[in-house]
Amino acid sequence: MRTPHVVAVMGVAGTGKTTIGPLLAARLGVPYAEGDEFHPQANIDKMSAGIPLDDADRWPWLDAIGTWADGRHGLGGVVSCSALKRSYRDRLRATAPGIVFLHLTGTRELIEDRMSHRRGHFMPAALLDSQFATLQPLQADEAGVCVDVSGSPEEIAERAVRALAALPDTPQ
Repeated sequence: MRTPHVVAVMGVAGTGKTTIGPLLAARLGVPYAEGDEFHPQANIDKMSAGIPLDDADRWPWLDAIGTWADGRHGLGGVVSCSALKRSYRDRLRATAPGIVFLHLTGTRELIEDRMSHRRGHFMPAALLDSQFATLQPLQADEAGVCVDVSGSPEEIAERAVRALAALPDTPQ
């Protein structure tokens, strides 16, 4: 990519944001930030109890991610963030206008299978339906790309690099 972008790796739980994000960051030579680490403890407690977050829970989290992304302006970076709704992506863009999105996509069956093999993660597979119900895929007017999550993490990261490289240069 010619301009150092900040890439938000988005998608429902279980698509591999935390796995693909660091691989992508390494390939792009930029730092990675784990979006889950921006959640206040109250959000983690709520999700751990199987309770989906509402928008009021998400605003401070999105603002913290946006602030990190804006701080990487012109330098580049990769951050994981579910960014399931257009309004969430709009909020991130309001703080970090040059942010681009990498939407990791896959079948519900594949994602549920991957989630069933995770250990120690606060997001239970039981919340997957709420994630899919909330998801508003990237629109044509949003800077970003979609990449399928079938295959190995290395294959997915390589597809992501190629897809992002094909994006027109967006000003940071």
